[in-house]
Amino acid sequence: MSYIISGIQQVGIGVANVHEGFKWYRQHLGMDIPIFEEAAEANLMLPYTGGKPQQRHAILAINMKGGGGFEIWQYTSRTPQACAFQPHLGDIGLFCAKIKSDNVDASFQFLKSKGVKLLSEVTKNPDGKKHFFISDAFGNLFEIIEDTVWFGSGKQHTGGPVGMMIGVKNTERSKAFYATILGYDKVIYEKEDTFADLAGLPGGSVRCKRTLLTHSKSRVGPFSKLFGNSYIELIEAVNYTPRAIFENRFWGDLGFIHLCFDIKNMAGLKAACEKAGHPFTVDGGAGFEMGEAAGHFTYIEDPDGTLIEFVETKKIPIMKKWGWYLDLRKRAPEKPLANWMLKALAFNRVKD
Repeated sequence: MSYIISGIQQVGIGVANVHEGFKWYRQHLGMDIPIFEEAAEANLMLPYTGGKPQQRHAILAINMKGGGGFEIWQYTSRTPQACAFQPHLGDIGLFCAKIKSDNVDASFQFLKSKGVKLLSEVTKNPDGKKHFFISDAFGNLFEIIEDTVWFGSGKQHTGGPVGMMIGVKNTERSKAFYATILGYDKVIYEKEDTFADLAGLPGGSVRCKRTLLTHSKSRVGPFSKLFGNSYIELIEAVNYTPRAIFENRFWGDLGFIHLCFDIKNMAGLKAACEKAGHPFTVDGGAGFEMGEAAGHFTYIEDPDGTLIEFVETKKIPIMKKWGWYLDLRKRAPEKPLANWMLKALAFNRVKD
């Protein structure tokens, strides 16, 4: 690749109240370190916001144990709309986010003690990894899954997001897309059946093609140690006619709004996306700022219209209180940031 993917930077989550969302995710999933918070106008996403700018309030939060972050996103100029139907397994789009855990049984007991809606007991996926499913307070689905790659430590057993379960219309077409552009070229399992470990999900009895992908090459780049490994699980319904989870809605409405990757060399990525037949549908430009952070963001659509975001990070706040901001333009693009530098982000932790 002429460009570098450091990993999944964040999962975008549309909520009705950004501060309630941030509180729930930090208290239950340890997403307690804000990278930025900003209330402003979203004026660059016009293809997905009804053709006009919209006011919004967003918080990007991470978990220092590792994994990606959550971009918690709220419309303030309109009432965000929920999906008109209950999304089922196999419906098209971002269906369920994967959250890493170093002790799945302990995570289960912790979330149970907090009164979180549990959709399954602890079971194993076809790869033999322990996992279970929950619904957050806003109806979003999460898979808590066993992982062994960690950046830091913390009181809770969960880290950040390490992947997504995505409903697709054609598995082979989607496999080619995620391998060619995003490097998910390794198949961990590929099966067609009804799956007992998915039975607790809405529509979990659907017969489906289920394919788990990862990247055969280790990720490199500034944040690669923090993000770790990641996974895309494609779900193609066989005996069910799927609907698009975001049909007749705006980007930013309630639910998972995008899957975002941290990258280096946006020009190289643009050329690769155009060659693959998936050109940028939004290009925010190289000088975009969001709160205390700055970078260049773009979007493409996967073969079924699911939104994939790319961010080339230029500047991040390390210690906001002391005005320490890291300019990533001055560093070798493939070189990971020093652990101590990233761990300094913990000084920004929000405590309840």
